[in-house]
Amino acid sequence: MFKKLKKLLSLLGPGFITGASDDDPSGIATYAQTGAQFGYSQLWTAPFSFPFMTVIQEMCGRVGIVTGKGLSGVIRKHYSRPILFGTVAILFTANTINIGANLGAMASSAELILGIPFFFWLLLITASTLILEIFISYKVYSKFLKYLTISLLAYVAVVFVVKQDWITVLTSTIIPRFSISSAYIMNIVAILGTTISPYLFFWQEAEEVEEEVAAGKIVAMGRGVPKFSKQDIKTMRLDTVFGMFFSNLVMFFIIATTASTLHLKGITNIETASQAAEALRPLAGDLTFILFSAGIIGIGFLAIPILAGSASYAVAEAFGWREGLYRKLKQAHGFYGAIILATLIGLLVNFIGIPPFKMLYYTAVINGIAAPPLMVIILLISNNKSIMGEHVNSGFSNFMGIIITLVMSIVALALALAFIKGF
Repeated sequence: MFKKLKKLLSLLGPGFITGASDDDPSGIATYAQTGAQFGYSQLWTAPFSFPFMTVIQEMCGRVGIVTGKGLSGVIRKHYSRPILFGTVAILFTANTINIGANLGAMASSAELILGIPFFFWLLLITASTLILEIFISYKVYSKFLKYLTISLLAYVAVVFVVKQDWITVLTSTIIPRFSISSAYIMNIVAILGTTISPYLFFWQEAEEVEEEVAAGKIVAMGRGVPKFSKQDIKTMRLDTVFGMFFSNLVMFFIIATTASTLHLKGITNIETASQAAEALRPLAGDLTFILFSAGIIGIGFLAIPILAGSASYAVAEAFGWREGLYRKLKQAHGFYGAIILATLIGLLVNFIGIPPFKMLYYTAVINGIAAPPLMVIILLISNNKSIMGEHVNSGFSNFMGIIITLVMSIVALALALAFIKGF
């Protein structure tokens, strides 16, 4: 069994890791809040978002393979400085808040399971993620990240432990329901923001280049012309499709689980990870409680390095620093310095007094607002023949990319208008 799992994971790459990291504690919080507040009524967002997030991530992966550069590096070479630094600022801000919220949720979950104080876990988890990302080689680290994705299976298991109304599950998945309330619109923004997140754009593109460096197809990140083939692009596409499908499958199960437990019992507002897990215990048993809590910790160890890493790739490329997890600390001080800075700022976010789980939800909303301008840039890059040559977007990719960019922009605008009207 273990050998089969090992073989399967060996076939998967940046697309799968990116998809799994999309179900970070921020995603888990958003999906749990969705099920608790709206029941099964927003299950349709899982199949709806899947093709769109796949298309956007495929664009990012393809740009990385063709150019041998991360997203920030491509923008630096072909676009203006205001666009470059505006893009990096959006990403770094969203990521550091997300890191802080994830650290808090992990520490809160660890405290719940083992009883040791929150701040002990907060410091231990922060130190552990930094050590793993800075001192472990990329080849070893990428394998470690793949195994961490297994923790997401906890949420697949949970849904079958709890009694479900499968007829309602099916109809809510197929037939969308809409509301013009600010709460409903905010939740749609949060769902789209946590499934189509800015950090995923930068991470997958950079990791495709890391893979090229590891395979000897390019000398270093951002230097030289990659020796890629059309098969490399096909492999990346399959990897991305699988990763995004896995991500949305987990999203679907988390919404269904909290809809059939928390919402059914009138628990519609989740403030902390502890509250979510504790609320599940009397409704679905100790197994569900443990799986839910442990899942947050496991996937957090996957997501936090990716959040810090994607921010660091963007900063390093913007300033022309040496970058890459394949480099040692002494070879890329600026790159690893940005990782440390993003993680430590995230640590400090936990001292501003906002409950970690609520902060996770607001982070998803921030991502939903920040994503559209970045998606416009990705569309421009992936359609630029001087950058992509014959590997520019297909008509289908452009159609899907434009549609989801418009949808996310409109929903974000609707949310802003709803709040203005509310005041």
